[in-house]
Amino acid sequence: MELVAGEEHSYGYVLLTECLRVEHHLVINKKKVYNLCKELDILHPQRRKKTHYPRRLARNHTIEKSNQLWQLDIKYGYVAGYEQFFYIADIIDVFDRSIVGYHIGASCDAKHVCEAVRAALRSRISPDQDKPIIRTDNGPQFVSKAFGELCEAEGLIHERIPPKTPNMNAYIESFHATLERDLLRKEIFQTFEEAYEAVHKYMDFYNNRRMHRSLGKRSPAAFMEWVKEHSSDIAKYKRAV
Repeated sequence: MELVAGEEHSYGYVLLTECLRVEHHLVINKKKVYNLCKELDILHPQRRKKTHYPRRLARNHTIEKSNQLWQLDIKYGYVAGYEQFFYIADIIDVFDRSIVGYHIGASCDAKHVCEAVRAALRSRISPDQDKPIIRTDNGPQFVSKAFGELCEAEGLIHERIPPKTPNMNAYIESFHATLERDLLRKEIFQTFEEAYEAVHKYMDFYNNRRMHRSLGKRSPAAFMEWVKEHSSDIAKYKRAV
């Protein structure tokens, strides 16, 4: 109580423990001091960690149309000519399987991911439409302050899957396996420009011409056109995610 009444009044129980050891030569641990401070009602209010963007765990959804749920992840490729990796951050629409946006570059920071999401929103979502849910893993780009601020500014719900559950991001994981099989494993890139051009061409092929059995042997673009004309027949394409 003398310490708290003196110049050590700003100390918490940890530093008060050290004062009791040094000034009064007591053999005492911080747990005992905490209990004494609590009993004497002189504990400082605990500082709470501020979480501006609370974590939302991924939950089950029934996806019945485009732009309800987007999955986002990062894939890397290899430039043999420079012996360096490049990165692809891409976003897939769970319903129509389109790659709605992507970033490709020698680095992939939170700002690059945010730019890809903003571009996808501009190209796919009109002002009167609801925003999609964005689902990611717990990579540093996705738990960053910048990504949290983006979601808050755009009114997005950001879901993060639990660790070691890639099946909860199955659609983007499946696309990355396809990209690996169709392109990245087959081609040997000598320059970054060569790699980027090949990826751009593949994204165009995938969205506009590559058929999916899960879409009735249609490309994502063709499937979206089909949906416009057959809205009453899309029940079989509902997805539980």
